[in-house]
Amino acid sequence: MALVATVMVVRLVGRVDWSEVWDALTHLAWWQIPLLLAVLVVRQVLNALPLSLYIPGVSAYRATQNDQVAILMSTIAPPPSDIALRMAMFSSWGVPVAKGLAGTLMNTLTFYIVRFGAPVVGFVLLAATGGKVGLRWADLISVAISVGIFVGLMLVIRSEALARKVGTTAGRAAHRVRKRVDPEAWAAACVQFRIDIAARFRRGFPRSLLALSAMLVVDLTMLLMALRFVGLDSSEVPVVEVAIAYLFAYPFTLFPFSGIGIVDALVLAAVVQAGGAEVEAAAVAGLVVWRVFTIGGPLALGALGLAAWRRTSGAATTSQ
Repeated sequence: MALVATVMVVRLVGRVDWSEVWDALTHLAWWQIPLLLAVLVVRQVLNALPLSLYIPGVSAYRATQNDQVAILMSTIAPPPSDIALRMAMFSSWGVPVAKGLAGTLMNTLTFYIVRFGAPVVGFVLLAATGGKVGLRWADLISVAISVGIFVGLMLVIRSEALARKVGTTAGRAAHRVRKRVDPEAWAAACVQFRIDIAARFRRGFPRSLLALSAMLVVDLTMLLMALRFVGLDSSEVPVVEVAIAYLFAYPFTLFPFSGIGIVDALVLAAVVQAGGAEVEAAAVAGLVVWRVFTIGGPLALGALGLAAWRRTSGAATTSQ
């Protein structure tokens, strides 16, 4: 996939008139930058909100701080450095590591359900607008992954016996590939996970799905704002066409740096198909603006969050 993305981007960049892209970027007004930053903050709060829903003692503010710091750490250091730092932050707030780890895992699983399920809405919009599906039928694989995660999660939560069965089955499958995997340990981990998360699941899971779905809407809004701010108006590319392109491309944010290159190429191809070759330069400019905020913004917020946590945790240690 990385090779395919590289080829697509190199070919794409070779065709783009970068002078026209620069001209499109000059359409940005100073007041649009703080507006995009404000929307970004909303996006990041919604993205982190499941942590506060799944983990007792973690507020929405702390969840957002924890999430931004983890994003920063996962960018600059190999895993599981982000998980280690998450747990250190939870411990400094008096949250048991087991609860923090279970909540983090639930946050990830919920996000994956939403991420891989995004094309469902894309198919609905295509049906409503009479658009052609074409190669997008392949996104049914993504939908199947989302359904699989959801079903597996429901089985684990439903009862201890099912949780143990899921863990044992998954462990045996993993053991065939990696002999050091102990299926019984996986079964015990699934049972413990169920114990740690069961109390908050009924209330937290639907609210988390709603929060993450809202996050996608806000993220799409940022993309639309970026495109409009560089001069690509709705008469050239309607909102629904951008939404369809975004929803079908979103599962590819699984790749590093939120799928940069792959997602952008897919969205750009769909936008150009809808608006014609004359919108290509403005679309590239809009995607550049969107990526600067959605990739660079969380890193900056993560740096601020880490500095704030070190200051407060250091002060707490000193007072003790």
